[in-house]
Amino acid sequence: MRVETIRPDISAATFLTGAQFCDAFSVTIDDATLDARCAAERIFARQPRWVTMLMAARDRIVTPFGLKTEKIARSASNKVGFFPVLSETPERLVAGLDDKHLDFRVVIDVTGTTQRRVTVTTIVLTHNRLGRLYLAIITPFHRVIVRALLRQIAARVSD
Repeated sequence: MRVETIRPDISAATFLTGAQFCDAFSVTIDDATLDARCAAERIFARQPRWVTMLMAARDRIVTPFGLKTEKIARSASNKVGFFPVLSETPERLVAGLDDKHLDFRVVIDVTGTTQRRVTVTTIVLTHNRLGRLYLAIITPFHRVIVRALLRQIAARVSD
């Protein structure tokens, strides 16, 4: 199963008016029972160790700037991984956070009948120079991480 970089099939403004960044990745899997919540849980439940280490390093670096960390995000009652869930239907789950430097949304769409296409779209609205710098620094890591997490969901079907 191959993770594809695709053109986002949603309007970023629907989720974050004025967003400056939007990308999407997709994978098709054989699991007719998969819905958006299940897909999100499979994606975020067990991150590869190197992702966990990167997130821990990120939290140590941003804490002095007063930015939200994984620990703060985990305090939300309805979440997937450490992302608070903002809205949910069987076909789409939207999670994200608003912070002083940027707001982001992760949109997980599941479409299809017997073969399910799982698409992860990330949308970011920066608020200041720190947000723009942060986005520029993390974008290459973000792309690698999302692709790895989608490969993980595909691998779990065959487990």
